[in-house]
Amino acid sequence: MKQNIITIIILLWAGSTFAQHALTYQSYAKGVAEQDTTTIQVIENAKCLKIKNVEKSSSNPVPGYAESNTYVDYVLDSVYTILDYGDGKFYSSYSLTDNDVVFSEEGKEKLLGYDCKKYKTSINSNTIEVWMTESLGFEATPMPGLGRLKGVMVRCMRNGSYITDLTVVKDQKYALVDLIPDYKGQHKTSRELGQLRKDKLVMRIPVFEDEQINFADYAPFDGEIPYDTTIHFSHGTLIVKRMKLPELPEHYQIFAEIHQQSNGDAYDRSASVFVIPTEKTMSFKDGLTKGIEALPTLVGKDGKEYQGIKAEKDYLPPVELVRFFTSFGAGHFNDKVQIDGLDWADENYYKMEVSELRDRLRGDMLIGAFIGNYDKGGHKISLDLLAYPSDYEWKDKPLKQHSIPLFNTCNVLEMSGQNYGRLFATDSLEIEFEIPEGAEHVRLRYISTGHGGWDNGDEFNPKENAIYIDGVKMFTHTPWRCDCATYREQNPVSGNFWNGISSSDYSRSGWCPGTATNPVYFDLSGLKPGKHTIRIAIPQGKDEGESFSHWMVSGVVLFEKIDKKDKKD
Repeated sequence: MKQNIITIIILLWAGSTFAQHALTYQSYAKGVAEQDTTTIQVIENAKCLKIKNVEKSSSNPVPGYAESNTYVDYVLDSVYTILDYGDGKFYSSYSLTDNDVVFSEEGKEKLLGYDCKKYKTSINSNTIEVWMTESLGFEATPMPGLGRLKGVMVRCMRNGSYITDLTVVKDQKYALVDLIPDYKGQHKTSRELGQLRKDKLVMRIPVFEDEQINFADYAPFDGEIPYDTTIHFSHGTLIVKRMKLPELPEHYQIFAEIHQQSNGDAYDRSASVFVIPTEKTMSFKDGLTKGIEALPTLVGKDGKEYQGIKAEKDYLPPVELVRFFTSFGAGHFNDKVQIDGLDWADENYYKMEVSELRDRLRGDMLIGAFIGNYDKGGHKISLDLLAYPSDYEWKDKPLKQHSIPLFNTCNVLEMSGQNYGRLFATDSLEIEFEIPEGAEHVRLRYISTGHGGWDNGDEFNPKENAIYIDGVKMFTHTPWRCDCATYREQNPVSGNFWNGISSSDYSRSGWCPGTATNPVYFDLSGLKPGKHTIRIAIPQGKDEGESFSHWMVSGVVLFEKIDKKDKKD
């Protein structure tokens, strides 16, 4: 209040004539047809500004939304940004109108009907051009963060393509009022306020927190899996939790975030985070609570049994969210080996977008995490699901993104006897699936990694994965990572050889120690609605003594089914 009183006194003392000015700015991308524009409203009153992004207002806001207004006091060279969360809590930051942005004057131009001076600067490798007019007789800008230039901003252009233009100016007589509120809430720095705004909009759903995955004598669990309780299966190498997740609008982007470190196991291990479909009469849950003999079994040409690996009429396999691999001992073994120039990572961090599987991440669900190991200490893991809104409005619409689980040879019940994916040596994996009427943008989400950790094993030898659709070879993919040396600091107890190479440096079949494996996608949009077959063929290497190769492959068909009304809109 004191600041505004000082402002009014100064203006009255100067004998100024007052008029309130309402300005509207539109932001848009140059040359982009049918684009959305952003509207910014600026009110100028007694050398003070109130700045509001109109699109950020919402009648049905997403959780964590805050009304945000920026205020400028040109007399006191002050800028305030205030967040109002609607629950009586306010947060604000303070800065000066003059900052360290240095503009060069580029001359005069006529623009949008105004006589302007043009200014230019560079911020973080972005070229910023600004046109200001002094013909309106007052100061105003929708972007006080650019500092203080004389007059009213007519245009701001970033990198010659993104433009903010002055579109409307309205004048009216007014009585002196206080634009800037007296109460501004809890003070934050500009950086803190920006982070607070982002953090509150992100929906973080904890799944596992610092859970141990190890090989131990856990009591068998054969009952109904309770909500929000972590249950250990398969001698502790697999953990599962039943949860109820919110049904988020489709404009949310969903990520799986994983923190993992060794708790005693020194080796690079296969790991997977997955969801268990339960809409069929049988599910992978039966294998957890009743034993692997309760799962449908495929008998390969090699005579071996492969339990629960492919879709059947009354069964769906686990849907893999993230395939990842532990490193050689990050965390637990950091003080065991010192190498000049290397600073060991305390943990492994994996973060992957899984928005395309949102139909599996809502409502009543079972989610699991597996790390194959035979160590009593094993590993520690934390898993969160993070949802980021791309709109301030909560939009309840029918779900259009859908998935059809097809196959998953990751033997997450390894310690309970589930077989490795060794069938490719003598056979291929074939699955029948059906594309529903009205399905659009159909594609296959495919994850593949090869294993067999000796010179001739498939871990260290590229192998082509052939994908046949309805008997026709449609796609090929050779999973291979040749950047594994990038992650040397995540592998403190990796073997070091005479020539200076570490074991963790070696290229591998689609993975590196301490990394996640990205899915690859294949376009199936040419397939008509109805039944089809998919077959996976891999030239798996031969066994050598006790050593054998195997392949962990998982596949899900993704498609969109858009409501006719929404499509028309």
